[in-house]
Amino acid sequence: MELSKILDLGQTALELGLVNSLTVLALFLSYSMLNVCDLSTDGCFTLGAVVGAVVALSGHPLLSIPCAMLAGSVSGFVTAVLQTRMGVQSLLAGIVVNSALYSVNMAISGNKAQLAMNKTETVFTMAKGLLSGTPLSGQYRLLVELCAVALVVLFLSAFLRTKLGLSIRATGSNPDMVRSSSINPVFTTTVGLCISNSFTALSGCLMAQQGKSYDINLGSGMVTVALASLLIGGVFFGRSGITLRAVGAVVGAFLFRVIYAVALRFKMPGFMLKAVSAVIVVIAISGPYLRTQAALLLRRRRGGREAGAC
Repeated sequence: MELSKILDLGQTALELGLVNSLTVLALFLSYSMLNVCDLSTDGCFTLGAVVGAVVALSGHPLLSIPCAMLAGSVSGFVTAVLQTRMGVQSLLAGIVVNSALYSVNMAISGNKAQLAMNKTETVFTMAKGLLSGTPLSGQYRLLVELCAVALVVLFLSAFLRTKLGLSIRATGSNPDMVRSSSINPVFTTTVGLCISNSFTALSGCLMAQQGKSYDINLGSGMVTVALASLLIGGVFFGRSGITLRAVGAVVGAFLFRVIYAVALRFKMPGFMLKAVSAVIVVIAISGPYLRTQAALLLRRRRGGREAGAC
């Protein structure tokens, strides 16, 4: 493979990985910190995409970002209410919200499964215009995504060290202790899911505007991709502090996209990519357990050899 093709492949993986890393950071907050498996990720990602597309098509590209994040927060609020106020289990609450969001997304798009933004001004075209004539003019997509990811990582690093952030982390670690400490776990769970889903919606908004199109199935399988990326990042930074773990989530998203890109270069059929995602998740989850079992097996064999020698 030529060097130019390798560089192009790497840049494409980096751009897609940065956009997806916002969803990974959302799961980092909800799954790793709050210990809630939010299965509404697919629908919330698409919700952010359709809201961002509709607002951009109306002539307000900058407004599309806060609108998408607000819509994601509402989705997270509904999920939290189902869990904390109505006694619905977290997995089931996510499935219910994800199913309902399909209808919501279709309603927002005007009952259209696709929206084209080829001639629409977006945050990326605005960045391209601002960087026109500079050495960075060809990297406008990458710069926008880097700014968004850096802001989210900085926010999480600072927020999770505040009193509210520590309460959210404590809720995920030991909810019974939180209740005995006069901290309301209903409030912390609601805040955590609202924030995490706003990041998921932001990811969908940027994905739609980067690709200049919206599709109702844009978020399909996103929860699997994000979970796999989060677990891959945890392999490298799982025992580090909050900031490095957040950075690890971003690195995991990039590595996941690299694996995807390599699979495509080997001419793997498109319908097999979800199987690749599933295999990556299984390897990432079972890897630490298998390493532990392998170490125990080696110790037993060494012990058996030593006993036989005696």
